[in-house]
Formats: sequence, C-alpha cells, structure tokens
Amino acid sequence: MTHNIFIDGGVGTTGLEIVERLSGRPELSVMTLDEDRRKDAGARKEALNAADIVILCLPDDAAREAVALIDNDRTRVIDASTAHRVADGWTYGFPELEPGHREKLAQSRFVANPGCWPTGFLALVRPLVLGGLLPADWPVTVSGASGYSGGGKAMIAEFEGPNGAPSAFRPYGLGLAHKHGPEMQLYSGLQHPPLFAPAVANAYRGMIVEVPLQLHAMPGAPTVADIHAAMTKAYEGSAVVQVAPLADANAMTQISLEQVGATDRLALFIFGNEQTGQVRLVAALDNLGKGAAGAAVQNLNILAGLPETAGLRL
Repeated sequence: MTHNIFIDGGVGTTGLEIVERLSGRPELSVMTLDEDRRKDAGARKEALNAADIVILCLPDDAAREAVALIDNDRTRVIDASTAHRVADGWTYGFPELEPGHREKLAQSRFVANPGCWPTGFLALVRPLVLGGLLPADWPVTVSGASGYSGGGKAMIAEFEGPNGAPSAFRPYGLGLAHKHGPEMQLYSGLQHPPLFAPAVANAYRGMIVEVPLQLHAMPGAPTVADIHAAMTKAYEGSAVVQVAPLADANAMTQISLEQVGATDRLALFIFGNEQTGQVRLVAALDNLGKGAAGAAVQNLNILAGLPETAGLRL
C-alpha cells in the first residue's frame, strides 16, 4: 500500500529536512506543489484533501488555516507548529511519553509534533514523575542551549547575515512566559510551570537540555542510582532514545551541543554525585532531528503502520 503524503510548507527549514527523510521510500508518495501554486489556497486545499497524511510546517496561524481547509473525515494531520500542542482533540506526538502513548498515537487523526525543548525536558522529567521519584509539585528548572536554526528563517538570517553572528551565546525567554511552557507542564504532569531558561548558541544545529535536581531535599531522598534505574526502564528497547550507563556518564568530562550530530537520536545522561545528593539530567538531541523533522517522520511512520524508524537517521 502506498501512502500519499503532502508537506504544507515543505520548502522551510523543517520541511526540507522531512523531505530528505522521506525520499527513496517506495511505500510513500510525496505530493508537491509548483512554486507558483504553493500559496494558492485552492491548490493547497486540493492537496490537503487528497493526502492520506499531511505534515504542516507552517507558522501557527497558517497551520490553523490549513486544518480548516480539510473538509473530509479521512486525512490525518501532523502539525509541526505550536498551534495545537495543548489543543483538545490533538494527540501529543512524543511516542516515548509514557506507556501506551505510542498506541494512542497510532489511532489518532490529529497529532501535534512536540517542540525541541519540550522533547528533551519531557524525556528527562516524565519518567520520574510517573515513577513517584519527582513530586508533581516540585519546583523544577530547565535550561540549556540550542542551535540558531531552531529560530527559523529570521534567526538563521540574523546569525548568518553579512554583519556576522550577533553573539556566541544568548539567553532568551527572559520574560518567563515562553510558548513551550504550557506543553512542558501539561505533559510532564507537573503542577507548576518549570522555570525555563533557554539560550541560543552560535551553531546551526544541535542542543543540550538540562534539568538539575537536589535529590537530598526531595521526599524520600532518591539516589542517583534510583534516578538512572527509572530512566533506563522507561526507554528500554528504544531505538531512538538511549540512556547512557552511569559509568559512562561519570567518566565524561564534557558534553557538547553537537553530541548526537545531525541525527534523530535522543541521548540522555545522568551526571550525579551520591555524596552531595545532586544530579544534572541532560538530554542531547538535534533540534532539527528528534526536535523537529525526525519526530515528524517517526510520527508519520506510526500513523501509517510502518516500521517506526524507517527513514530516520540513527
């Protein structure tokens, strides 16, 4: 069976990465619009309704408009924007979120692709909340840095413009009301929004997401080994998410923004000190891979009943 796929916004940064991952797959037929028809509402509506699965790589308002153009009850949608990530009727597209979520995704018609920051954050935090190691009312902080491609065309132009990069490392979201906050809180199961302290680095792609925890102050005083065991169990057998052995993490003296390269993998590390009762939980991913295009292709495979890792860069 051949699945007809339409990528609305396929010439943007994420869209082009998705197209690359879908090329050469005979089980998929990728529909395209000529340049002069890409902004034609009639042509887009025809393609949206002709597709079995649509992937939206659009700004939020345009994504909502695209969904409104679908007038059948058959076409399934994966939205890579932030428009529907906490919306009713949409399933969050992080297959690894919790037991049974992958099966829920497979039956869903509307899927909201996660943000890159929430992907790393939820991978680190959700298993601990589910396992009772991290209380739902605990004050959680998440920080890190991302490549500038995560800011889309405007930020790419800013960093690659004729005047050179504006900075080597720039914190942002200083108003503490970032658009990723609602999905981080909702899907982690936390009662309060995490304190989110993101930054952008002078690198095209890659990212590090970090959650520090004072284990000695937490109820039950979980150990570093407890945290690692919960994380390892949560992702056992995953081809996409890997948890580094404690011995390997303890032997590391540094970790880089480009830790996983231009892949669709998600690497998790627990750096801990049993004597001080402290841990630094770190997720390394490619903001354009598991943080965007790789996640969309993984979700497409699940919706279409195909091998989950088909087309992924692992």
